[in-house]
Amino acid sequence: MVAAANPLQTLVCLALSVFGLVLLIRVVVSWLQLFGMREPATGPVRSALDLLDDVTEPVLRPLRKIVPPAGRFDLSIVVAFVVIFVAQSVFC
Repeated sequence: MVAAANPLQTLVCLALSVFGLVLLIRVVVSWLQLFGMREPATGPVRSALDLLDDVTEPVLRPLRKIVPPAGRFDLSIVVAFVVIFVAQSVFC
């Protein structure tokens, strides 16, 4: 990421990077669940997983209407990564 002269542009670049990282964490968690990790019913890990869903779901839900899941794979996350990459190349 190149340092931007405009503080708003810097904030947008930072937000895109953070959201991309959060999406990557969601992908890793979903892979762990696919390989048998069980979600706890309560506790701090459950709260973190709920927060992860609360942050990413408002972006992924509309994308799922455009790109439906392919079997067990959620392709809306791939579309979200592409959108983030394009936005970073335009704004950052």
